[in-house]
Amino acid sequence: MRSEAERDRPAGRGSFGASLVAIVVSLLILGLVGAAFVVLEPRTRNADTTADGNGSYSVATKGPGRYGSGTLGSWQNLIRRITPEDQIRDVLAFDGIFMFGDSIAVQDSSALERMLANRTGDSIAFHDWSGQPTSAAVDALEQWSRDYGLPRRIVMAVGTNDIFDPPAFAAQVERALRIAGPDRTVYWVNVYASRTKQPAAVREADLANSAWINQQLDEAAARHPNLKIIRWSEFLTARQDRPASYLRDGVHTSEPLGGSARNELITQAIEAPGLNS
Repeated sequence: MRSEAERDRPAGRGSFGASLVAIVVSLLILGLVGAAFVVLEPRTRNADTTADGNGSYSVATKGPGRYGSGTLGSWQNLIRRITPEDQIRDVLAFDGIFMFGDSIAVQDSSALERMLANRTGDSIAFHDWSGQPTSAAVDALEQWSRDYGLPRRIVMAVGTNDIFDPPAFAAQVERALRIAGPDRTVYWVNVYASRTKQPAAVREADLANSAWINQQLDEAAARHPNLKIIRWSEFLTARQDRPASYLRDGVHTSEPLGGSARNELITQAIEAPGLNS
């Protein structure tokens, strides 16, 4: 006959084994749930969301175009960063900031989000899409205005992709200001482009078209006191080493120097006393 201790020993091993199985099953379930959240939750921390997975920031262009910089190619499948609806509503409820940008903003917006939180305490919602011209960004502004309403501060970080058709830009600035209304402050980052991989003639056209866009911004600011220009172009051209240290390709910011400098200009503008202070 087995002793009572011997009779209990297998039962103890069985109990331990059952507990181990239960723990493993629980971990597997938690892992599956976590994976589901990763798949379902919009990715807003990393600028790596694309429609086709190509992960590109740069829009393809072709030919000299009418204004020497080329013709804007398809941009709809390029990399983008768009805040999900619940966060947009939270930003609006807490008097935060809406931002509409292009590929430079896609690249730099995570760092800007942290900078604003640390410096001003502001939250910010993004609609940043690589390659988009100003018309598309203003479409998004109009859509958000209908769907959510607008906060008292809006950042427009678009215009670089309008170097391919500068005359179309002024009407889009007016349209954005009409949507925002006179009681909101619109901060607009002006543009600098001189793509280093392009021939000299194209680089010169990029610069001329950037200046054309910036002139249109200045003219709009003279008509609209609530339009505040963030002078990225002037910052770059005033540097002793010119833009090379701040731009990795003549357009997109270098990291960390260029991105930090541009975000600093945006943050300083928001910190400054303004229309809605």
